[in-house]
Amino acid sequence: MTRKKSDEDQATYRPKGRFVTRLRNYLLTGLVITGPIGITLWLTWTFIHWVDGWVKPLVPAAYNPETYLPFSVPGLGLIVAAVLLTIVGFLAANFMGRSLLSFGESLVGRMPLVRNLYSGLKQIFETVLDERGNSFSKAALIEYPRKGLWAIVFIATDTKGEVERKLKDKADTVSVFLPTTPNPTSGFLLFVPKQDVVELSMSVEDAAKLVISAGLVNPTYPEMLEEYVETKPLETQAS
Repeated sequence: MTRKKSDEDQATYRPKGRFVTRLRNYLLTGLVITGPIGITLWLTWTFIHWVDGWVKPLVPAAYNPETYLPFSVPGLGLIVAAVLLTIVGFLAANFMGRSLLSFGESLVGRMPLVRNLYSGLKQIFETVLDERGNSFSKAALIEYPRKGLWAIVFIATDTKGEVERKLKDKADTVSVFLPTTPNPTSGFLLFVPKQDVVELSMSVEDAAKLVISAGLVNPTYPEMLEEYVETKPLETQAS
């Protein structure tokens, strides 16, 4: 009698356990879907309000649509900032703008501390924002910090300048950036011999995701995908 009752309890427990497992899987799936969307929207909205807080007070009341509307217009400061930056870029592109810019840079170049800060920030912005500038071209692997341990790096360019001349007799080197996890904006600049660099087929963006996620997010390997597509029809035909 007791054995029969325990069997009945197990039979009633199994559907409940499966139901709870399904609910947990649904919850995790919902978090995976809505989490990135929610965080992206929140960051975008926060950035818009941050720019509005800086730019809106500078807009004259006569040109501010919120003066005539009973509600605030989110993103107005961002639009005004984009228009002003476009105008500045247009003015700097002509002869008069370039002359004023070079004159201002010459004044900044005479200031001991400010010139170092300005030149460094200018080089960073030109590298990151200028489409004509050199950026990370490929993702690769190098043995770091010792033999047998591998780390992802971003290939910047061939080594140039004084470093290239000093290392010319030793090896043909390439400049790479070794990012840290989970913050890829910090890392190390390394000059590595080309023969020690193993290039990857994944894009720089996919490699950055791999670094940020600490190896949890792995991009699809194109060669494995092609092999799967080629062998799948043969398997289906054989079955």
